[in-house]
Amino acid sequence: MPRSESYDVIVIGAGMVGAAVAYGLASAHTRVLVLDGGDTDFRAAKANFGLVWVQGKGWGNPAYQRLSHEAAQLWPAFADQLMDETGICLDYESKGGLNFCVGESQLEARRIRLSQWHGETPERVPCTQMLDRTSLRKLLPGVRLGKEVSGASFGTTDGHVNPLRLLAALQKGLVHRGGTLLGNHAVKGVSALSQGGFSVQANLQRFDAAQIVIAAGLGSSALGPMIGLDVPLRPQRGQLMVTERLAPLLPLPASGIRQTREGTVMIGLTQEDVGFDLSTTSAAAAQMSRQALQILPDLARARLIRQWSCLRIMTPDGCPVYAESAAYPGAWIALCHSGVTLASFHAGPLADSLRNAKLDSRLNFFHHERFDVSSTE
Repeated sequence: MPRSESYDVIVIGAGMVGAAVAYGLASAHTRVLVLDGGDTDFRAAKANFGLVWVQGKGWGNPAYQRLSHEAAQLWPAFADQLMDETGICLDYESKGGLNFCVGESQLEARRIRLSQWHGETPERVPCTQMLDRTSLRKLLPGVRLGKEVSGASFGTTDGHVNPLRLLAALQKGLVHRGGTLLGNHAVKGVSALSQGGFSVQANLQRFDAAQIVIAAGLGSSALGPMIGLDVPLRPQRGQLMVTERLAPLLPLPASGIRQTREGTVMIGLTQEDVGFDLSTTSAAAAQMSRQALQILPDLARARLIRQWSCLRIMTPDGCPVYAESAAYPGAWIALCHSGVTLASFHAGPLADSLRNAKLDSRLNFFHHERFDVSSTE
């Protein structure tokens, strides 16, 4: 097998997580190689809704809530830097976000849930407020709401971004910083070297590095165990739809519905446990359409342009995984289903931790050992 040049770090996967980590690592002093698979790979980034979202995130898991808050706070400076370096406009806005409620019982349930959510991190100033229908109409003047909309929760730190431009900017940025990105290089093997470091096999080539980061989404299930990083993962199908370009209709993003800067309206997402089935279904389209029309009845006049699906990366508790291999120090894994929201954190504090070969203690919760129940058996 031909021998390739050695690198300081090899990142396996150039999706939203891998590209952000590699962008943060790449510099004149750190030689970074990113190996990515083919276009037919299962990619969560293909169906990303583009929300930079905090409200309700990490309910029951305060560490994840704190992480989401931190990422949202990092996002404005992160977006500015990325746009300055790449010239790609991310369409990033942080004017708040909504979770619409249909019916009074749903509004009350949302109020209770968010009150409990805030209570899990009492040190933080609440970042959400509940709006009844009257208050919601004042926030959205000129928006015709469905008759059954009873109100909404409003997250002051929420926002949205164009996810395809974000991914393109991260990939361009890491190359601009001196990193190397090789597409169509699906990794087939990872092994530790006797003299230290790691060897990665892809496309009949060998690449060596002092450290490796597995950020290959669902593909991590096959690669992780090769270096002592066996993380339980499952795919979750998400279907979504997009309309034709429309006149301004919804000025703020919402959970399950948002209008892009180009004018299209994205509608979704489903949460389906159907294995690796990437089909789209008429039942899902009907469900998403009904929900959207309950909120914005004027969408009835819009033409749907496309429906598609992709697979989320889900851990047993839905929270991210950040860990170093106990058996092979220098081998890391980074996995999550919230790659857009956490992109600022991955490119910043997480990349800094990896560069220093030591995860910050606040990330202790996110080790995959939390899924090991053997100690309680």
